Amino acid sequence: MSASVSYAVSDSLTMLRRNLKHALRYPAMTFSVVMMPVMILLLFNYAYGDALGAGIGGGSYIDYVTPGIVLMAATAGSVATAVGVCVDMTEGIVNRFRTMAISRSAFLAGHVVGSVIQTVIALVLVIGAAFAMGFRSSAGPVEWLAAIGLLVFVILALTWISAGIGLVAKTPESASNTPLPLTFLPFIGSAIVPPDSMPTALRWFAEYQPFTPIIETLRGLLMGTPIGNSAWSALAWCTGLTLLGYFWSRSVFYRR
Repeated sequence: MSASVSYAVSDSLTMLRRNLKHALRYPAMTFSVVMMPVMILLLFNYAYGDALGAGIGGGSYIDYVTPGIVLMAATAGSVATAVGVCVDMTEGIVNRFRTMAISRSAFLAGHVVGSVIQTVIALVLVIGAAFAMGFRSSAGPVEWLAAIGLLVFVILALTWISAGIGLVAKTPESASNTPLPLTFLPFIGSAIVPPDSMPTALRWFAEYQPFTPIIETLRGLLMGTPIGNSAWSALAWCTGLTLLGYFWSRSVFYRR
C-alpha cells in the first residue's frame, strides 16, 4: 500500500470516528430513522392490515409489507447524511480541515461509511420490531446474507446521493427536506400493495421505478416468492445510483 493511500485510509478512519461520536452525542436523528418506519409498520399492520391483506392473494400482511418498510428505513437513513454534510459545510469546519494535512477524500468517506453503519443498526432494530409484530421469514442463512448485502448496497447508493444533496444545500433544514421523496418513493411501488391493484398510469410508474425491483428481490429472498429479473434490475439500479452519487458528490466537493 502506497503512503498516500495509507494516509487517506487513516484520515478516513479518523473522520469515521468523528461522525460516529457525533451520532452517539446527538442520537435524535438515528432515533427518527428507526421510529418512523416502526410507526408506519404499526399503522399499516394493525389499522389497515386486514383490508389491504385481502388484496395480496392470501398470506399474512405483515410478511408482505415488512420488506418494503425495511427498505423505507434504509432510505430514511439518507436524511441524516445530508444534514450532517450540510452542517459541516455551513459551519466552516470543512474550511478548517482544508488548512490541515488531511486527505480531501476522507471527509466524504467518513460521512458515508458512518451513515451506512448507523443505518444498518437502525435496520436491525426495525427488523426486530417486525418480528415482534408477527413477521416470520422462510429465509435461510444464505438468503439473509444476500438480503443484507442488497440493503447495504442500497444504503451506500442513497448515502452518496444524500452527501451530494448536503453539499449543495444552503441550510440544514433544506438538506433534511430534499431527500424526503426518496423516503416515500417505496410507497409508490410494491411496498404496501401490489402494483397490479393500482390505476394504469400509477401502475406503470410503480413497475419501472427503482425501488420496486429492490423490494421484490428482498421479498423473494426473505419470503421465498418468485424474484424473476428483479434481482438484476435491483443490482443495476443500485450500481447506477452509487456511481451517480459518488461522482456527483466528489465533483461538487472538489469545486467548493
